[in-house]
Amino acid sequence: MSILGSILAWFGDASNWSGPNGIPTRIAEHVGYSALAMLIAAAIAVPLGLVLGHLHRGEVVVLSLANAIRALPTLGLLTLVVILSGIGLLPPLIALVVMAVPPMLVNSFESVRNVDPLLVDGARGMGLTSRQVLWRVEVPASLPLILLGVRLAAIQVVSAATIAAYVGLGGLGRYIFDGLSLRQYDTVAGGAVLAALLAIFTEALLLGISSSVVSPGVARRPRPFQALGNRARRTTEPREVRR
Repeated sequence: MSILGSILAWFGDASNWSGPNGIPTRIAEHVGYSALAMLIAAAIAVPLGLVLGHLHRGEVVVLSLANAIRALPTLGLLTLVVILSGIGLLPPLIALVVMAVPPMLVNSFESVRNVDPLLVDGARGMGLTSRQVLWRVEVPASLPLILLGVRLAAIQVVSAATIAAYVGLGGLGRYIFDGLSLRQYDTVAGGAVLAALLAIFTEALLLGISSSVVSPGVARRPRPFQALGNRARRTTEPREVRR
């Protein structure tokens, strides 16, 4: 039987769709681990990035920290945390949070830091406080990039949440690790396909949410240098002299 045929047969087996080891149960566990890690990472990375970007401080620290975290091997970090804290939910949760922080931190920081200065100056000229400028002007203007960072982090977390099975937990990684140990390669392939499909679904879902919450004016707003360039061309065009 071909690999594709084995995968289809595995999905067609009714026993894989019920019980504690059924596909719905494993997907629910996988989503639970991923959602918990994303909530913790977002609570850390997004506020920190927004505040530092608003203050225009900490660029070297933010970028250096993000690059250093990206260099950490996820499985190696998981093994280290297991050695320090033992088996349980904490080790994979820490590894997933560490993986999710860099894209959200960097995007939140850079998006707020690069908001059009004309918008910020105009808001301050209207009497808005520093906090009001951040939440009423800078965050709405930079929301597309902030949500992009969240989307990138979510895809990485959903794809890597299979490591929870490495320490005896559930999720879709259970199919991969158990299948490898029992040499049931159709189970391994089925678990990998489910993890990939879940990551694609996550991408589509968050993309739809992003397009619905971002104002069309913000999404289509030209960049500052484009707006200034267009205005400069209009002012320098020769005018027709009427007699």
